[in-house]
Amino acid sequence: MIEIHCHILPLVDDGARTKAEALEMARIAVMQGIDTIIATPHHANGAYENPSNSIRQAVLAFNDSLIEEGIPLTVHTGQEIRVYQELIEEWERGNLCTLAGSRYILLELPSSHIPRYLGDIIHEFIIRGLVPVIAHPERNAEIITSPHLLIPYIHQGALCQLTAQSVAGLFGRQIRKQSLKLCRSKMIHFIASDAHNCFRRTFFLQEAYQNISAALGEEYVQMYQSNAGHILRNNEIICYEPIPPRKKLLFW
Repeated sequence: MIEIHCHILPLVDDGARTKAEALEMARIAVMQGIDTIIATPHHANGAYENPSNSIRQAVLAFNDSLIEEGIPLTVHTGQEIRVYQELIEEWERGNLCTLAGSRYILLELPSSHIPRYLGDIIHEFIIRGLVPVIAHPERNAEIITSPHLLIPYIHQGALCQLTAQSVAGLFGRQIRKQSLKLCRSKMIHFIASDAHNCFRRTFFLQEAYQNISAALGEEYVQMYQSNAGHILRNNEIICYEPIPPRKKLLFW
């Protein structure tokens, strides 16, 4: 399996706190059936700054450590980039990096609201040949109560990634149920762990895919897994016309 959103790089954000913890995360990932990870440390979220050059160096060093430890895992560069107004200027300065060098770029919304300029940022990335991927929209307060607000951004060309723990049931039955509704509504294009450590926020991709297969069918699993591979190969993503959910989705 391919993991597209993970905080495995040590000592760069609120993910792995030590090299030893990062290596243990890697071993857990392999046990889950993951052989490829795109490392996505937080960038520009007010607490962490991880410009592209520093991430590339950290990924090279960590891949060397994986080889030394005999862990069959490959890590690629990425960022989880907080949306803010000057984001396009930062792209032009070369401080941002896409997922595994592809056209896909992972964006994080504030937890409390959808910024009014999000559509403008998506448009500016699209005309530059990039495809924004909105990380864990189910954790945004506006989208929680009004998930149909995602649809205009999807029509613009943005894609959405759901957290594995949400659909695996780690946050409770109700959250799992509502996460599956988002998937059923064709508003989700990827499942990713957003793993930060070896314990509470670890990898649950296997469990997430099992839940999706049981509730929605194996074709959904195949689509999400294929889409992760398409990012790695910089291919077109499988997506469908989103269906507005009939009821409000209450996650928390």
